[in-house]
Amino acid sequence: MALNNEAIFPASPNRHALYEQHGYSAAIKSGDLVFVSGQVGSREDGSPEPDFKKQVALAFDNLKAVLKAAGCTTDDIVDVTTFHTDPEIQFGDIMEVKASVFDQALYPNWTAIGVKWLAGFDFEIKVIARAPAA
Repeated sequence: MALNNEAIFPASPNRHALYEQHGYSAAIKSGDLVFVSGQVGSREDGSPEPDFKKQVALAFDNLKAVLKAAGCTTDDIVDVTTFHTDPEIQFGDIMEVKASVFDQALYPNWTAIGVKWLAGFDFEIKVIARAPAA
């Protein structure tokens, strides 16, 4: 049985234009799974938020907008991968923002990866979520 994959985009036309410019979908819904592309702390115009903690919070806000477009919330996330340009220095701010989003158990899996380059950003988050039954 073939699955019908569906491209998911958040409501903002500016962010949709960024996905089209770079040739990828914000998320793909395949069956009841939602695979969200890496979200960064970009402002409406696509530029990075310069304040690191605000950049992390904005990345989560952008993630929530994609999840909402897929009919999900952060409660539906089962797997998280984050990318960090300087994990040792950044970890405290990331954990503070993370705690405000995932404020109670059951927490999703989480893999954090240190990287050298994120196209002008310092934090990126991608997730897999399970869409609630309709």
